[in-house]
Amino acid sequence: MMDWQQLERDVSVKLFDAFTVAGLRVDAIEPGRAMICSFTVPPRLTDASKRMHGGALASLVDLVGTAVFFAGGSPVTGVSLEITISYLNAARANEELEIESRILSIGEKTGCVTVEIRNKATGEVIAHGRHTKYLAIVSSKL
Repeated sequence: MMDWQQLERDVSVKLFDAFTVAGLRVDAIEPGRAMICSFTVPPRLTDASKRMHGGALASLVDLVGTAVFFAGGSPVTGVSLEITISYLNAARANEELEIESRILSIGEKTGCVTVEIRNKATGEVIAHGRHTKYLAIVSSKL
């Protein structure tokens, strides 16, 4: 018997990954401290004026901010407690972005990172984010 709910979850995750972050490249990892990625803005993530959607930028802050916890030595990526993003400039279709994530702290139960998204050619800051996560391993009673 097919588990339709599991199939729907699997397809949703694969669709989200393919739609939002296909093409994300890891350029450098500084163990215990930071990670730098590159991403070329695909036209599918832009609006009518060819500017990247804020939600797509938020996804980059979330995903790259989460991944850097592994570089910091955390065995888990945890659950988001807070994400704040300052949108400073527009990224446009086909521009290459550099996403730098730095660990601010990793404690027993929580961790916090910053994520800066820049235009790779000009160095102009597109967005700056801060991501706090609950890192303790929890078991569900569900």
